[in-house]
Amino acid sequence: MAEFTEAERAYLSQQRLARVATVGADGIPHVTPVGMWRLSADASHVDITGRDFSASKKWRDVAATGHAALVVDDLASTDPWRPRGVEIRGTAEALTDPEESIRLHPTRIISWGLDDSP
Repeated sequence: MAEFTEAERAYLSQQRLARVATVGADGIPHVTPVGMWRLSADASHVDITGRDFSASKKWRDVAATGHAALVVDDLASTDPWRPRGVEIRGTAEALTDPEESIRLHPTRIISWGLDDSP
Protein backbone atom coordinates (compact mmCIF):
# COMPACT_ATOMS: atom_id res chain seq x y z
CA MET A 1 0.00 0.00 0.00
CA ALA A 2 1.27 3.47 -0.87
CA GLU A 3 1.18 6.19 1.76
CA PHE A 4 0.25 9.85 1.38
CA THR A 5 2.69 12.59 2.33
CA GLU A 6 1.54 15.36 4.64
CA ALA A 7 1.46 17.77 1.67
CA GLU A 8 -0.77 15.36 -0.29
CA ARG A 9 -3.13 14.89 2.67
CA ALA A 10 -3.36 18.65 3.20
CA TYR A 11 -4.06 19.27 -0.49
CA LEU A 12 -6.71 16.56 -0.70
CA SER A 13 -8.49 17.91 2.38
CA GLN A 14 -9.02 21.24 0.57
CA GLN A 15 -10.33 19.91 -2.75
CA ARG A 16 -13.85 18.98 -3.80
CA LEU A 17 -13.79 17.84 -7.43
CA ALA A 18 -11.99 14.84 -8.89
CA ARG A 19 -12.06 12.47 -11.84
CA VAL A 20 -12.29 8.72 -11.45
CA ALA A 21 -10.91 6.39 -14.11
CA THR A 22 -11.96 2.79 -14.59
CA VAL A 23 -11.61 0.17 -17.31
CA GLY A 24 -14.57 -1.76 -18.64
CA ALA A 25 -14.63 -5.49 -19.25
CA ASP A 26 -13.99 -4.64 -22.92
CA GLY A 27 -10.71 -2.92 -21.99
CA ILE A 28 -11.97 0.57 -22.88
CA PRO A 29 -11.04 3.28 -20.34
CA HIS A 30 -13.78 5.39 -18.77
CA VAL A 31 -13.17 8.72 -16.98
CA THR A 32 -15.86 10.73 -15.21
CA PRO A 33 -15.95 13.70 -12.83
CA VAL A 34 -16.99 13.06 -9.23
CA GLY A 35 -17.79 15.52 -6.47
CA MET A 36 -18.46 13.12 -3.64
CA TRP A 37 -15.25 11.56 -2.40
CA ARG A 38 -13.24 11.57 0.82
CA LEU A 39 -9.91 10.38 2.12
CA SER A 40 -10.39 8.15 5.16
CA ALA A 41 -9.28 9.49 8.54
CA ASP A 42 -6.29 7.13 8.60
CA ALA A 43 -5.54 7.85 4.89
CA SER A 44 -5.67 4.14 4.06
CA HIS A 45 -8.31 4.51 1.33
CA VAL A 46 -10.52 6.89 -0.61
CA ASP A 47 -14.29 6.44 -0.71
CA ILE A 48 -16.09 7.66 -3.84
CA THR A 49 -19.88 7.94 -3.83
CA GLY A 50 -22.69 9.49 -5.79
CA ARG A 51 -26.37 9.44 -6.61
CA ASP A 52 -27.72 6.05 -7.76
CA PHE A 53 -24.10 4.92 -7.69
CA SER A 54 -24.50 1.15 -8.14
CA ALA A 55 -26.23 1.83 -11.49
CA SER A 56 -23.18 3.72 -12.81
CA LYS A 57 -20.63 2.40 -15.29
CA LYS A 58 -17.76 3.31 -12.95
CA TRP A 59 -19.25 1.17 -10.16
CA ARG A 60 -19.87 -1.76 -12.53
CA ASP A 61 -16.33 -1.45 -13.95
CA VAL A 62 -14.81 -1.65 -10.47
CA ALA A 63 -17.03 -4.60 -9.58
CA ALA A 64 -15.74 -6.39 -12.70
CA THR A 65 -12.04 -5.44 -12.60
CA GLY A 66 -11.13 -4.42 -9.04
CA HIS A 67 -9.08 -1.42 -10.22
CA ALA A 68 -9.53 2.36 -10.42
CA ALA A 69 -7.64 5.63 -10.33
CA LEU A 70 -8.57 9.06 -9.02
CA VAL A 71 -7.10 12.40 -10.09
CA VAL A 72 -7.60 15.52 -8.01
CA ASP A 73 -6.10 18.64 -9.55
CA ASP A 74 -6.47 22.38 -9.97
CA LEU A 75 -4.55 25.51 -10.89
CA ALA A 76 -2.89 27.29 -7.97
CA SER A 77 -2.24 30.18 -10.36
CA THR A 78 -2.55 31.01 -14.05
CA ASP A 79 0.14 33.72 -13.97
CA PRO A 80 2.55 32.14 -13.43
CA TRP A 81 1.10 28.84 -14.62
CA ARG A 82 1.02 26.50 -11.59
CA PRO A 83 -0.91 23.27 -12.00
CA ARG A 84 -0.99 20.95 -9.01
CA GLY A 85 -2.60 17.66 -8.19
CA VAL A 86 -2.55 14.11 -6.90
CA GLU A 87 -3.12 10.92 -8.87
CA ILE A 88 -4.10 7.85 -6.86
CA ARG A 89 -3.97 4.41 -8.52
CA GLY A 90 -4.92 1.18 -6.86
CA THR A 91 -7.14 -1.74 -6.19
CA ALA A 92 -10.80 -0.95 -5.69
CA GLU A 93 -13.96 -2.45 -4.28
CA ALA A 94 -17.56 -1.82 -5.35
CA LEU A 95 -19.39 -1.61 -2.00
CA THR A 96 -23.10 -1.52 -1.16
CA ASP A 97 -22.89 -1.30 2.63
CA PRO A 98 -23.20 1.09 4.41
CA GLU A 99 -23.77 2.94 1.11
CA GLU A 100 -23.07 2.41 -2.56
CA SER A 101 -19.46 3.43 -3.11
CA ILE A 102 -16.10 2.64 -4.60
CA ARG A 103 -13.33 2.14 -2.07
CA LEU A 104 -9.92 2.84 -3.61
CA HIS A 105 -6.86 1.38 -1.85
CA PRO A 106 -3.75 3.27 -3.08
CA THR A 107 -0.91 1.25 -4.56
CA ARG A 108 0.69 4.24 -6.28
CA ILE A 109 0.42 7.96 -5.51
CA ILE A 110 1.85 10.63 -7.79
CA SER A 111 1.69 14.34 -6.97
CA TRP A 112 2.91 17.55 -8.57
CA GLY A 113 2.99 21.25 -7.77
CA LEU A 114 2.08 20.94 -4.12
CA ASP A 115 4.99 22.98 -2.84
CA ASP A 116 5.06 26.78 -3.18
CA SER A 117 7.85 26.92 -5.72
CA PRO A 118 6.97 27.99 -9.27
